[in-house]
Amino acid sequence: MLTLDWPRPHQVVQRTGTDPEAGHADVRIAGELPKAADQAKWWYRVVSLDGATGSGTDWTTFDVKVTGTNFDGMARVAAGGWYRLEVRAIGGKAVIAAGKVEPIGVGEVFVVAGQSYATNCNDERFKVAEPHGRVVAFDSAKGTWGIANDPQPTPDGSDGGSIWPPLGDALAKELRVPIGFANVAVGATSSQQWMPDGQLHPRLVKAEQTLGRFRAVLWQQGESDVIAKTTTEKYVANLKTIRETAAKACGFESPWLLAKSTLHPTVYNDPVGEGRIRGAIDELVKLPGFRAGPDTDTLTGENRGDAKSRRHFSGIGQRRAAEMWLAVLKRELETAKAAMAITPVAK
Repeated sequence: MLTLDWPRPHQVVQRTGTDPEAGHADVRIAGELPKAADQAKWWYRVVSLDGATGSGTDWTTFDVKVTGTNFDGMARVAAGGWYRLEVRAIGGKAVIAAGKVEPIGVGEVFVVAGQSYATNCNDERFKVAEPHGRVVAFDSAKGTWGIANDPQPTPDGSDGGSIWPPLGDALAKELRVPIGFANVAVGATSSQQWMPDGQLHPRLVKAEQTLGRFRAVLWQQGESDVIAKTTTEKYVANLKTIRETAAKACGFESPWLLAKSTLHPTVYNDPVGEGRIRGAIDELVKLPGFRAGPDTDTLTGENRGDAKSRRHFSGIGQRRAAEMWLAVLKRELETAKAAMAITPVAK
């Protein structure tokens, strides 16, 4: 029996395509053998599980690098899931070692960063409604994946509700692929605290590097910068540095989608300060690497909890914020589709 360390159960790997069920991923397959197998021939197959989208494969050979008892290779898997991945190492006519992991999927992966509206500080705890559990969350502290029921596995230990399960459900229904979130947001944090010399940036970079590829960073932040009286110019400079440094560390570029998230009515009423950060986002989305996210500041009244609640989004507001993010991500996929038509992805 071989041990598969990668991919992990419930892991989603970012696909190449943008249309429903379209695309594939070259999935890393790595682990440990019970004994060295330098001369083995390696095979994998992908088995569709109950209710899966996409398509499995018959047994197919793939190239593997073996170092002692450790092995590492790449195998192409169609967009969809859930799947069971099976691996065999064969020497002569005998199976030297075999292993499997399930479920895994190839779909859409997003990094979530920012502060409390992005974490579990909202009123209603949601459970994933997708019937096969194809909406998952990456726990960056444990290195594991699981169904993305609230509370999300965020570093700040918040234990309320979030906007991500309803967004994931809607995306999975729309795109017919599994959806994964890696949420590294921390409540009450300013853009300055996300700079490379702080404690939050290394966690962001580590999550991005662990994922390998992802569709976009979903940035829901701004309230602490209103409180800190951050200038428009400083916020623009901070976000540019945060994104550029992370992209350099990871070796690839993914867009940052910036929500306008400056309103916090149970804490302050500062239209001028809110305007400074909103203006900064207007400037940032004109720059390479940034795109406009939803304007969740428009969610007022019944969309916000009062002083007796968790004082963030109400359940209705969470659902509406998810709908707003859905519209943004559908637009982002159309943008990516147009870019692929100009520069086709290598086969």
